[in-house]
Amino acid sequence: MKLQFGPLLLAGMMVLVSLSGCIFEDQGSSSKSELLAVFSYSPSDNIRVGDTISFDASSSTPNDGSLTYRWDFDDDSSVDKTGMTAEWSFDSPGSKTIVLTISDGSITSEQVRELTIVAATAVAPSAEITQYNDAEDCENNDLDEDTHIVVWMCHYDKSQTDRDVSETTSITLDASDSDAGSSDEYISEYNWDIDLNIDADNDGDFENDVDFSGETVTWADVEPGEYKIKLNIKNSQDMIDSDTIKVYVSYAAKWSDFEMGGNTSGSGVELDFDVSISYDKDTGNTIRKAVAELTYPQQDGDCTNLPGANNCRAKLDIYAYNEEGDEASNTSSRGLDQRSDGDNCDEANDCVFLTMSSYIFGDGETTYGDGDWTFKIKNDKQNDLQVESFIIRLVYV
Repeated sequence: MKLQFGPLLLAGMMVLVSLSGCIFEDQGSSSKSELLAVFSYSPSDNIRVGDTISFDASSSTPNDGSLTYRWDFDDDSSVDKTGMTAEWSFDSPGSKTIVLTISDGSITSEQVRELTIVAATAVAPSAEITQYNDAEDCENNDLDEDTHIVVWMCHYDKSQTDRDVSETTSITLDASDSDAGSSDEYISEYNWDIDLNIDADNDGDFENDVDFSGETVTWADVEPGEYKIKLNIKNSQDMIDSDTIKVYVSYAAKWSDFEMGGNTSGSGVELDFDVSISYDKDTGNTIRKAVAELTYPQQDGDCTNLPGANNCRAKLDIYAYNEEGDEASNTSSRGLDQRSDGDNCDEANDCVFLTMSSYIFGDGETTYGDGDWTFKIKNDKQNDLQVESFIIRLVYV
């Protein structure tokens, strides 16, 4: 037994020593990863020669008073300032390299950033996106709008072979009302960022991506929705300005004069209409309401009543389902004497509307979410029926 104990003890000690080395190595690695140099500066743009710039490294980690801070403002590897915050001004225009180096006494970390200094006499430009709107919505109601870009997509000639809401439109973005700042300057860059929730160039700024360039551009394939876009301009003195605007694209589709088959098999006959709905508060793309409008004759012209039965009195209903197939709402409880929705329903027709507010499309325990929805028209009656019209409206403004 003694002959075996010695080798076992030695092996155990070697394992402990090995583990000890791993533990110390992990601690050193963890300490190093926590040291991070980060700084901001103000003003962040349009900085002129002689302007005082405030630099702040308080976001560096760890922020526990253990760090030293060294600032190099002229890219010569010298220490120009020390401390968590510092002020500096430049006496010449051009691109400047700023280096912050932090240390905890054994490990260092640095951040390097470039900023542009312009001439002391430089004048800032003024960015302006031209606002416009359609004169009317799809029902010929006047639109009164002076703040946002508002567009309605009206597709009132949809066929029964196309029961899918999938059309897109093009939006004109116009920056021609922007001003260079003075008669001696000109605007050298017009850049458009059409998605302020994506940092496509990974520079930490979500609102400066260049999705389009130009004074006037066409934004194609825009789906119904609510969008916030930004224009960034630069003049010949490298001074910049920006402007933002909301773009609302609402939609209406209409199917006219089509037949609903009769219920001859014990289950209602259905027609599906597919639509994509957006409700996203984080991105600011949120529908206000979705409306389905069904107009049909109370009695089909070629129907014959059976003796003792009012079988020709029609009753069609609208059902709404989310993309999981959950039924969110329907009109089935609406009585025959309660089917005169809208302002233009004549006595020979039933007009039944299904209106769903934005709340229904939220992400909660009692809501149904956004995404791909289906509106169904259902006929539980035995007789077929020639429908006058079915309209789907997606209202984002």
